[in-house]
Amino acid sequence: MSLKVALFGITRDIVGTSIIELPAPAPTNVGELLAEMRKQYPALGELRSCAVAVNNEYASADTPLHTVDEIALIPPVAGG
Repeated sequence: MSLKVALFGITRDIVGTSIIELPAPAPTNVGELLAEMRKQYPALGELRSCAVAVNNEYASADTPLHTVDEIALIPPVAGG
């Protein structure tokens, strides 16, 4: 069992791929996911902010994660 996480923008550049898979025991909520990602890829911790979407909706740190969820790490964006 594992979690698949889609990466976009600078998060994809930092990690070096557009999808990663976190093997079991996988994080159980969004907060744990972000902590694990920052541990594995310290440059992610340098981002001003980073949102997580679960099943196409922005998620809070306590949102639970399941292996069937569609998870995306969304970097900060700038507009003009």
